[in-house]
Amino acid sequence: MSQYFQIHPENPQKRLIDQAIAIIRKGGVVAYPTDSGYALGCHLGEKKAIEKIKWLRSLDDKHNFTLVCSDLSQIGTYAKVDNDVFRLLKAHTPGPYTYILDATSEVPRLLLHPKRRSIGVRVPDHRITHALLAALGEPLMSVTLIPVGDDLPMNDPEEIRERFGAHLDAIIDGGACHLDPTSVIDLRELPPTIIREGRGDIAPFQA
Repeated sequence: MSQYFQIHPENPQKRLIDQAIAIIRKGGVVAYPTDSGYALGCHLGEKKAIEKIKWLRSLDDKHNFTLVCSDLSQIGTYAKVDNDVFRLLKAHTPGPYTYILDATSEVPRLLLHPKRRSIGVRVPDHRITHALLAALGEPLMSVTLIPVGDDLPMNDPEEIRERFGAHLDAIIDGGACHLDPTSVIDLRELPPTIIREGRGDIAPFQA
């Protein structure tokens, strides 16, 4: 059964954040709040945890995983960002967007799209997420918590505990989140391609 942490959404308790990070560092899978629904996260490159997330979400090898980053400089470590893309990212980060970019060699192979060698990256606008990233010191491997057969991400931590508690190592209750998923923008070539319209305004990325 998963551990359940009630963490204040505006002033996250460091003690609880540190406990959650300890679980992640040991290879655990956690459900945590973001600015666009709850997500499943694990340590970067932790194969067993990634396989569990893929099983929970029924994902195939073609799914683009997302690295949830603390800032633009961290994105630049794991994704190839030229000047034009950097300007777009700077104008719309943090926020409810996931950007598809070409991955650098820092990204573990098991996270890459098998043909495109691409990776999703994002910087959420959520204090609990940033507290987790600050304590971890590196990105979280993440996917939105959208149950099989549903169209929207989960936003009720109690419901997450009822449905997935037996399979998760920790659930972070940060209160209700927005229901809409992120907007997904492919920035590998400009002008950008809109992959999914979600909470983030797509107008600035349309030609």
